[in-house]
Amino acid sequence: MTYEEVVAMAEETNLPVAYDHFAEGESPDPPFLVFLFPRSDNFMADGKVYQKINELHFELYTDKKQPDVEEKVEAVLDLHGICYDKSEVWISEEKLYEVLYSMEVLKHVTDNEE
Repeated sequence: MTYEEVVAMAEETNLPVAYDHFAEGESPDPPFLVFLFPRSDNFMADGKVYQKINELHFELYTDKKQPDVEEKVEAVLDLHGICYDKSEVWISEEKLYEVLYSMEVLKHVTDNEE
């Protein structure tokens, strides 16, 4: 998936969305979604990257447990055929829950990158 495809997919949740973080002072009221590509797990063959694979995180932030919002995010991921793992943590300093969806997505290679 390209960056643009991930943005479009995240926006399908109808939640405020940002890459990595919202600018200081511009964070919306929860719930909101942040996504990022924290690392790659590329497939190597013959001494080169054969397939680019990006780890992708969707971080859902809520001020209280909201299973209906989680189901909305999961429905979008399911619609796109994305396999994901889910974890949750309470961030006491922020007074927010973070529900983390971790997945891997294949990066499309364009003719210019080959």
